[in-house]
Amino acid sequence: MKRWLTLLALFGLVLPGVAFGQSLPTITFGIGQASDPGEVSTALQILAVLTILTAAPSILLMTTAFTRIVIVLSFARQAIGTPQAPGNQVVISLALFLTFFVMAPVFTQINQNAIGPYMNKSIGLEAALEQAVLPMRQFMFSQVEEQTLEMMVNLSGAAQPSTQEDVPTMTLIPAFMLSELKRAFQMGFLIFVPFLVVDMVVASVLMSMGMMMLPPVVISLPFKILLFVLVDGWSLLVGSLFQSFAGG
Repeated sequence: MKRWLTLLALFGLVLPGVAFGQSLPTITFGIGQASDPGEVSTALQILAVLTILTAAPSILLMTTAFTRIVIVLSFARQAIGTPQAPGNQVVISLALFLTFFVMAPVFTQINQNAIGPYMNKSIGLEAALEQAVLPMRQFMFSQVEEQTLEMMVNLSGAAQPSTQEDVPTMTLIPAFMLSELKRAFQMGFLIFVPFLVVDMVVASVLMSMGMMMLPPVVISLPFKILLFVLVDGWSLLVGSLFQSFAGG
């Protein structure tokens, strides 16, 4: 648990430090009179670091598999017709654990190359930050769409990169997030199709029987739940999610 907390705190500092090329100050607590402008600058840097640590969970989630997983799970319960079951806490918790499962090789590499050596004092903080960000960049590059990345590079106004190392991290992250949103909505559409067919069949049967006053969802909901259970929907859904990440 200590290593995972260290990973969360370290990665919260990785992206801003790498993006802006700034070293991180040593944090000490105390109240006193500033004797020179350098001390004021250090205090401002400490304030910035604490702000980054507050946003570390969001940074970690938005640069991992969490976005795609939680959106697909939300689409699944909407398609079934049970927007409140499973509840938000269950969906978020399942998405978090599936994210750690998908990202386990990346986190293991970060632990071996960055956190472990840094805690053993074999490398410095800057080297640890560089080693920690490399596996995350490789993961994001494996999932980002080329067209989306090219669009973000053009919007940034920077020169066209010749290699992946030339792509700034602050350009890669939004491109990765947009690609994840696109894939999640594509998978959500495919999830909706079979349940939409069930709704249409039930509505057609009710109209042919003259039962137009009966809402079709009242009849179709049990059939959709039964269909989802019979095909082992959760296993298929999770398996498809993992295959989507393995395929890049």
